[in-house]
Amino acid sequence: AQLVESGGGSVQTGGSLRLSCTGSEYPYTTYCMAWFRQTPGKEREAVASIDHASRTTYADFVMGRFTISKDDAKNTMYLQMSSLKPEDTAMYYCASDSRYWCGGGWDSVRGYDDWGQGTQVTVSS
Repeated sequence: AQLVESGGGSVQTGGSLRLSCTGSEYPYTTYCMAWFRQTPGKEREAVASIDHASRTTYADFVMGRFTISKDDAKNTMYLQMSSLKPEDTAMYYCASDSRYWCGGGWDSVRGYDDWGQGTQVTVSS
């Protein structure tokens, strides 16, 4: 089982990036998936989730700026990030669980079994 993120990089404030998370050996996108992020010395925090039926949930701090989506045929999840701010700088991780619906626990690190290695996003002012 493997998840691989890509698409990170360095942008200026107000810029955009699209992250991708591609799974192998398992149909990840047919289950609950999510994006998390983490900065040094801080706990990993949830950014957004998407479930079996493509219902989405977002953290308040990214509402209206980020969009999570998926392509089941490609077994790939995306995070389109716009209006980026320096405080969005972090390592971004994708995660997946074997449940169809993310539910109220979508933002819990403990709710996910599989994780990618992360992709770095740096936003400069």
